[in-house]
Amino acid sequence: MTDFAVSQSVAHALSANNSERRPWRSAGAVVAGLLFTFAVTTAVDLGLHALKIFPAFEVRMSDALFVLALAYRIPFNIGGSYLAARLAPRNPRRHALILGAVGTVLATLGAIAMWAHGPAWYSIANIVVALPCAWSGAKLFAR
Repeated sequence: MTDFAVSQSVAHALSANNSERRPWRSAGAVVAGLLFTFAVTTAVDLGLHALKIFPAFEVRMSDALFVLALAYRIPFNIGGSYLAARLAPRNPRRHALILGAVGTVLATLGAIAMWAHGPAWYSIANIVVALPCAWSGAKLFAR
């Protein structure tokens, strides 16, 4: 076998390995995006409570503070989706959108659980922005 034939065989074997499905890596990409979003959002929430910008946990926040919370959740959601796309072994947009679907489900469950503790518009907004944020994260990665 010539050197050229060997290098072609090696290249074919490597490309075949790269095209294999990697379910654990795919799941890891989505989980990493979710954990990033959760960790950063929770850290900012706790920081704003510690700085007394947000009231004590048992006190309902004003609508203006809920606007602030939504305002920083949107870029964090985009960042988590970007991370999922970045870590995806292939089909980065699909991974980001899967994270968006997971976020929609979690936001819906959160709305059900927390409905009496905040304004309805805030819960609904978190549900509505999940998929557009995921799409934006995927687009950002594709640049």
